[in-house]
Amino acid sequence: MKFFVDTADVSDIRELAALGLVDGVTTNPSLILKSGRGIVEVTAEICSIVDGPVSAEVAATDYDGMMREAAVFSKIAPNVCIKLPLTLDGLRACRTLTAEGRQTNVTLCFSANQALLAAKAGATFISPFVGRLDDINLDGMDLIQDIRTIYDNYDYKTQILAASIRTVNHVKEAALIGADVITAPPAVLKSLANHPLTAKGLETFLADWAKTGQKI
Repeated sequence: MKFFVDTADVSDIRELAALGLVDGVTTNPSLILKSGRGIVEVTAEICSIVDGPVSAEVAATDYDGMMREAAVFSKIAPNVCIKLPLTLDGLRACRTLTAEGRQTNVTLCFSANQALLAAKAGATFISPFVGRLDDINLDGMDLIQDIRTIYDNYDYKTQILAASIRTVNHVKEAALIGADVITAPPAVLKSLANHPLTAKGLETFLADWAKTGQKI
């Protein structure tokens, strides 16, 4: 499974990249707002830090506007992935950009039928939003499972990018189902290493080591 970090905070990306935990980055307008920086500037810096796909999301809602903005993003770096909304215009733009050899990430997916359309449009990634489905009392992982089954049935190459990941359990469940990628906030990725028994065991070992009076 690939780990993408869902942020536009360059310091967090550098830290996780140094740990070897970043295969790519996803951003969106909300994350760009939090960064307080221009989208082209911050995307370029992120692309210089990671070798994998860096999703930059269009703001236009019509096909022509999406294509204009995609042309701007495409000039930033070879690893920019154009992020498009799951609308008819977005799917059309996805097909065009895929034909041009660009990576695409179709976002805001909430149903298996939508994911099927994205695969038929040639999307590199489909982003089903797990946490937002959980918020309305649906099980977001059911959607991941449905998409996995459909894609395997027809050997679609579109990668399932489980998004809106909120917890470490989301990561585990997505991995068990077979999602190709998860994208999560930095705090969630870091917390994957945490376990109370690990912390307790380390505390015991260090205490016993101190009692030996030895140094290495």
